[in-house]
Amino acid sequence: MPLILPTPVDAKAELAKENIPVLDEVPDGADFLDVAVLNIMPNKPVTETQLLRLLSVSPLPVRTTWLRPAAHVSKSTPQAYLDEHYQVHAEVADRRFDALIVTGAPVEELDFEEVTYWDELREIMDWARTHVTSTMYICWGAQAALYHHYGISKHHLGSKMFGNFATRAVEENAPLLAGFDEEFHVPHSRYTGTLLADLQAEPEIEVLAQAQETGFYVAGRRDGREFYVSGHPEYDRNTLREQYERDTAKGLPMHVPPGYYPGDDPARTPVRNWHAHGRLLYANWLGHYVHGRRAAGAR
Repeated sequence: MPLILPTPVDAKAELAKENIPVLDEVPDGADFLDVAVLNIMPNKPVTETQLLRLLSVSPLPVRTTWLRPAAHVSKSTPQAYLDEHYQVHAEVADRRFDALIVTGAPVEELDFEEVTYWDELREIMDWARTHVTSTMYICWGAQAALYHHYGISKHHLGSKMFGNFATRAVEENAPLLAGFDEEFHVPHSRYTGTLLADLQAEPEIEVLAQAQETGFYVAGRRDGREFYVSGHPEYDRNTLREQYERDTAKGLPMHVPPGYYPGDDPARTPVRNWHAHGRLLYANWLGHYVHGRRAAGAR
């Protein structure tokens, strides 16, 4: 379905190359999903493209509203770009949205309370429970939501969880995982994680998919109002390679990401084998938990 981008974010040109239709405004009389994205990744245009690519599988056109923390000065994205394409929560606090995505952020080694926009993020997470049909939290965003709402702490892993890992469904009949293969791959890139046992001890949450190496991959509230995703199905083919080469050049203790390069050889081109399941994850979320709940009058 078309994406509706009221401002010409950098992703627009790349999406056109991929034959993903993009409109400037909602066609007269057309139904659509109103999706907000709190993008707290450093390189915002890259994350925009990755997420918009997945949102294009929606059963209805998707209009996106891009949000940024007001209490944070970006070092990677020019302020002029943010002023043109992004809003802060106070500007949309009176609106209701069909869906909200909260991205990860490279702040996982800080205590939550040390993050400059932590209080603002807590306010947004509380607001989402009354103004959003269903919310998806990604990576550090998932850790933040689990800590804020349930007091579930994140834990340092000792070394970076970095690679493309075979993952399996725990709840095969969950609508979010409809059509998934028995085993599928998911990129991960993080230094902290959430203990599987802590999630299993919370009666309001069910773990839907997990891997031996990574622990939980997807968990959600049993009512479908929130989902927590520890990996990155939105990643491009070269995202892990760029991170690997960047951190190796810095002299950081890095290992070749398992399951990513053919033969674990960094000289070879990675095979992107996680994209189809990522599209299916978003199609199921938007179709069943967002559009379906809205159609049923649940919000």
